[in-house]
Amino acid sequence: MVGIVMMLAASLQVDASSAVNTYILNHKLTPANVTKQIWSGFPKNKYTSGKPTGVVVHETGNPNSTIFSEIAYMKQNYQNAFVHSYVDASRVINIADTSYLAWGCAYPGNGEFIQFEQVEVHSKAAFAKEVNNAANYTAELLHQYNLPLNDAAYDGQGTVWSHNAVSKFLGGTDHTDPTGYYATSGKQFFGQAYTMSDFYQLVKHYYNAADTSNSTSAVSHTTMSSKGRLTSSDKVAQPVTIRYHHGQGTESARLNSNYQKFRLYNHVKGSDYFTFYYNWNNVLAKSGQRVYLDARGVKSPTKTTWYRVRFAKAANAQKYWIYAGALNFNPIEYSNSNRSITIKHGRYALRNHVYGSEYLSLVTGSAKSILKRTYKANKKAVKTYPTGKTTWYRFKLKGHNVWICQQAL
Repeated sequence: MVGIVMMLAASLQVDASSAVNTYILNHKLTPANVTKQIWSGFPKNKYTSGKPTGVVVHETGNPNSTIFSEIAYMKQNYQNAFVHSYVDASRVINIADTSYLAWGCAYPGNGEFIQFEQVEVHSKAAFAKEVNNAANYTAELLHQYNLPLNDAAYDGQGTVWSHNAVSKFLGGTDHTDPTGYYATSGKQFFGQAYTMSDFYQLVKHYYNAADTSNSTSAVSHTTMSSKGRLTSSDKVAQPVTIRYHHGQGTESARLNSNYQKFRLYNHVKGSDYFTFYYNWNNVLAKSGQRVYLDARGVKSPTKTTWYRVRFAKAANAQKYWIYAGALNFNPIEYSNSNRSITIKHGRYALRNHVYGSEYLSLVTGSAKSILKRTYKANKKAVKTYPTGKTTWYRFKLKGHNVWICQQAL
């Protein structure tokens, strides 16, 4: 075998210069969860310093094997070599306890590193999914053992290793995986060699964005401050809950002058979904630009608000989540009211909130259904636009508050 490898799952940062990483981003590939199938037959020897100091990425060098045939072979021949885990396009299978060392890259590397093996795959989609799984798993392992992110490829001092780097800097082995496999597969499927540097950028993304799929668990990760800025945090033990509110989808806000201090995400940061962020270079954005909104998420316990936005009016345009601090809404002044209002024009909608407000609104009915009826308003809202103002009134209808614009009165 050329090498031996293992992985877990986390979040993502993509280097746009890599065709593979860009494909992963554009296709929103979700890393596979880790399946534990720990085999009791593997020896249990302690690491040199008591715990692992990094992760070694391998590949099998066998174009005809599967993840299951590799695992079966490993169990039968563990006296010669074994790794902690195997990765392919759809699975990450952990077969040996990572608390104990594996025999995948000889002395002295075996005493230092968690090791996992990638099975060779044979299509464009499969290769992208496999390296995505591997990068995510690597980042999770680093977090699991409280290890910093550091590329060992340049000086032999780091936490992310290829088998090739072990051979170059530590010795005891002469294997060069997975560099050849990465380069060949990248050229074959993407027209561009994939490198360990590209892989490291993918690991970096997951490491930095490291919210695990289970947002209610206590994990050590980089997280957001109450204002959505990136900060470094320790243990997060409080369960994260997000309450979603949907809007009609045609309402809008504008990017403010500080929008680049925040990031675009595929989901609310810290949600139960696999979460990664986008570079602002992926969208045509500028201060003052209009964005269209169709959903709002209120995150607890931080009590922060997030919006799902589009950069085009079309409902099927690419959608992103962004922290509320990046957006400006037209200001609305609310006040109490006891005015009697009579519905005179039926072409207007009844809504659960003022249209275009920070709450977002849904149509709950039509003024046509209550024509010529009189109600007592309990709230008034005056919304200010650059070109003028509009007034809205709230009243009770069948026990529920509804809003209607003054034009209907």
